[in-house]
Amino acid sequence: MNSPFSLEHKTIVVTGASSGIGRQCAIDCSKMGAKVVVIARNQERLNETLSMLDGVGHRSYSYDLSNLEGISDLVSSVVVDCGCIDGMICAAGIEKTLPLKLLKPSDYMGVINVNTLSAIEMARNVTSVKFFNEIGGSIVFIASIASVIARNGTAAYTASKGALVSTTRVFASELSKRKIRVNCISPGTVCTPMVRDFLASLSQEEFNKRINGFPLGLGDTKDVSMACVYLLSDASRWMTGQNLIIDGGYTIK
Repeated sequence: MNSPFSLEHKTIVVTGASSGIGRQCAIDCSKMGAKVVVIARNQERLNETLSMLDGVGHRSYSYDLSNLEGISDLVSSVVVDCGCIDGMICAAGIEKTLPLKLLKPSDYMGVINVNTLSAIEMARNVTSVKFFNEIGGSIVFIASIASVIARNGTAAYTASKGALVSTTRVFASELSKRKIRVNCISPGTVCTPMVRDFLASLSQEEFNKRINGFPLGLGDTKDVSMACVYLLSDASRWMTGQNLIIDGGYTIK
């Protein structure tokens, strides 16, 4: 029986694919049969990601997504090399933790540039009529539960992710006529290398408080990537404009 979760014959673009959630998304999309296009700044780590993918025909592009003006040319190159796009996961992101009194406009803009504006520009260019599959497809933004909770020191990061959640609904409405679905995933604390380093820097009291906040424990990158596979596949054909919170129960309290 053909699986509704299959990504066979689909070309999927994944940004932030050099590590963490983005890398796991690329791996699992390839396992489900997709041809995967991975994008990130570090070519060496992109090569590592490529070596982990199943199947053939995958491509990598080393690009700094904070350079918004070059995204149009980047997407054009992807389509010339790989053909029309069927889906995209925007997982590229950075975080800055500073109390409000220490934040400067440059701090906000740096985070919003990568987390929000680059994702918007990728989606705007990818969904060009000549670039996206004419029968439709799916886009997934990776946001954060920071968009729905208050955690001190995360104003810049929260603003960037909250804007992404709101943008998802607008894009979903505008693109629905072309059968392009747009959804968002807001993960809780997921054990990526960056998060492990952060947790190691905490005092025992702070560490316990963070861990105990998740009834089902901390997340794994696969908890997010499997949801992305669902949202990219035909199994979610009737789902658009939604913010899917995956947080081990953190926000039920």
